[in-house]
Amino acid sequence: MQQKNRNIDSEGMMGAGVHFGHQTQKWNPRMSPYIFTERRGVHILDPTQTARLSSEACDSVFDAAAEGKELLTVGTKYQVADLVASAATRSRCHYVNEKWLGGTLTNRSTTETRLRRFQYLQNGEDTGGFDRLPKKEAAILKRQLLRLKKYLGGIQYMSDLPDIVTITDQHEQSIALEECIILGIPTICVVDTDRDPDLTDIPIPGNDDARSSIRRILDKSTLAIREGRSNSKVPESTDGGIGNYPDDSG
Repeated sequence: MQQKNRNIDSEGMMGAGVHFGHQTQKWNPRMSPYIFTERRGVHILDPTQTARLSSEACDSVFDAAAEGKELLTVGTKYQVADLVASAATRSRCHYVNEKWLGGTLTNRSTTETRLRRFQYLQNGEDTGGFDRLPKKEAAILKRQLLRLKKYLGGIQYMSDLPDIVTITDQHEQSIALEECIILGIPTICVVDTDRDPDLTDIPIPGNDDARSSIRRILDKSTLAIREGRSNSKVPESTDGGIGNYPDDSG
């Protein structure tokens, strides 16, 4: 499938601080191929390699989107939670930006039970059902709904396992990564200098702590997914798939 020019330049990556790694004493030797130099006790990632692998990741999600596949983005650090939700909404993908509930992918029966409960409570709120209940009971159900919305709101339309999962922090989302490995789901992962690039299918060497770094990487991925969606000849689902997400074309 024909991909467009990604225009992912190393200068732009450096401008976003993607190239700043961790202190040299905290490094993982498996990251050595992606490290350019060290400066004042801090490893500096090779921005050329970061741009190359980011482009490869974009090509991967472009193809997946064009084929109508399901994509999931996971990023639960508080400083990037809103970026993850925004990027996923704009590209009509699923996302988890709060706590990852263990077994979200590997224990589908439990996840589906939680999602049915979430939908039931959401329907109760939308139709005014809570207003007809005693105040104490209604308050309990509303708290349940808020908790389920917080953790499951981004995957409420995910009717099956995702085809590709993008992870913004290998350490913070280690359980999500482990579940993908167990299930054989391809992953794209931002990998800092203290992490293991061999655990993911497409590692993007980058600063996983800086908001500007994650924003830069997500923006490029979002653009590629949107291009893929616009090139897709697969009709989008109307019964619980990606088509239920709002199409933010702005």
